[in-house]
Amino acid sequence: MNQNKKINRRDFLKELGFTAGTATLLSSFPWLAGCTEQHQKETAGEKPARIGVIGPGSRGQYLLGFLMMNPKADVVWLCDTYQPSLDAALKMAPAAKTCKDYRQVLDDPSVDAVVIATPLHTHREIAVAAMEAGKQVFCEKSVARTLEDTRAVYDTHKRTGQILFIDQQRLFDPVYIKAMEMIRSGMFGEIDGIKTFWNRNNDWRRPLPSPDLERQINWRLYKEYSCGLMTELGCHQIQMGTWIWRKLPTKIYGQGAIVHWKDGREVEDNVGVTYTYEDGRRMTFDSIISNQFYGLEEQIMGNLGTVEPEKGKYYFEQTPPMPGFLQILNNIEKDVFSSVSFAGPSWDPEVARQNHGAYILGAKRDFLDGTGFTVDAFVEAVLSGKQPPMIAEEGYYATILALLGQQSIEENRELPFPEEYRIDYL
Repeated sequence: MNQNKKINRRDFLKELGFTAGTATLLSSFPWLAGCTEQHQKETAGEKPARIGVIGPGSRGQYLLGFLMMNPKADVVWLCDTYQPSLDAALKMAPAAKTCKDYRQVLDDPSVDAVVIATPLHTHREIAVAAMEAGKQVFCEKSVARTLEDTRAVYDTHKRTGQILFIDQQRLFDPVYIKAMEMIRSGMFGEIDGIKTFWNRNNDWRRPLPSPDLERQINWRLYKEYSCGLMTELGCHQIQMGTWIWRKLPTKIYGQGAIVHWKDGREVEDNVGVTYTYEDGRRMTFDSIISNQFYGLEEQIMGNLGTVEPEKGKYYFEQTPPMPGFLQILNNIEKDVFSSVSFAGPSWDPEVARQNHGAYILGAKRDFLDGTGFTVDAFVEAVLSGKQPPMIAEEGYYATILALLGQQSIEENRELPFPEEYRIDYL
C-alpha cells in the first residue's frame, strides 16, 4: 500500500506539469483542482473531515489505509455486517466506533462523509440514504446493480447537492492523465479504435469460514448481487470511450458464458462486448478468467500511434529503419522465396518487434493506480464542500455502459443506448 506514496501530491503535480501549465491542465482535467497547492492551502486550516467507512472488507480496508495516511481525514465509524471485517478494520483505525447497521453512521450528526465499499446490490440504498441525510459520499464502482438504481443515485446527488465520488481511479492516475493529454494534443492522430481487455486465471472465489456464508462472501458470483465481470472489471476500462471521444455509443452488443468455472456460479467467466459509435468507431471489452497471459490493457489506437497506459507506454506507427543486416536478410528472403513483390515494409516481421515504444512519464511506473489520489481528492472535496466537475458523470456513464453490456449478454441481442439514461453531460 505504501507504494502509492512513492509519488506524493507534490511529485504527482510536478510529473503532470502543474507547475508550468496549471491552467492548461485544469481546463482538460478540472477534477484535479483539489490537487493544486492553492487548494491544499485553502483547506489546511480546516478540522479533519469526519468519515465513516461502510463495508471495510478487502476493498474497504484498502481505501481505509489511504484515509489513515491522510492527516485531513478522521475515521470515526466502521460499519459491517461481517464481524471479521470489522475486527480487521478496527486494527487499522482503533479509535473508530463500530456498528453493523449503516443507519447508525448516518444518524450521527458529526459525520461529514461516508465511504461505501459494500456489495454492489446495496449501493443504491446506502448512497441515497447517505445523501438524503446530508452526508458526502464516496462510492466504490460500479454505482449500482441496475440501470434504474444507477440513475436514482445520480439524481439524488443532483437534487441534494451532496458530493458524489465514484472510484474510477484512472481519473487520478498520473499515467492515464498524461496519456490523455498526449492524445488530446493530436500526437497520435485520430483515435479510430479502443480495444480493452482484462484477463485473469483464478476462480474469483474467497475462502469460507462456514458454507452458510457463501453468498455473503462470494456475492460477486451471483446475479442477485452482481453483474460479474462487467461491473467489477469492465466499468474501469470502458470509461475510455467517454473520456477520449466525449461521446456515447449508439449500439451495444455482447456475448458471454460460463465456460470454465462450472462450480455453481451464475455470472459469466468469459465475456466480450462491442460498443459502436455513430461514426463507426468501436470500443471493445473482453475478459476471460481462465487464462492470464495477456493480463489487462487498454490499446488506444490512432492513425499515428498507439497508447498502452497499463504498460505506461506509447508507440508511433513510423519506426526507425531496421539494422542493415536485417534488411539484407529480408531482401534475400524476398528473392529466394517469392517472385511476387510484397506490399511494402509492413511485410518485414521485425518492424513490430523493434518498436519498443517510449514511456509516457519518462520511466517505468513504480507506483500503483490512482486510488490513493482519488481518496485524497475526496477528502479535499469534503472539506471545501465543492463537487469536482465530471467525477460523478464519468462514474455514472461507466456503470451505465457496463450494465448495458451485461444486459446485451443476457438477452443475446444488440441494444441501442436508451435515451432515458442520457444525462446533461458530453
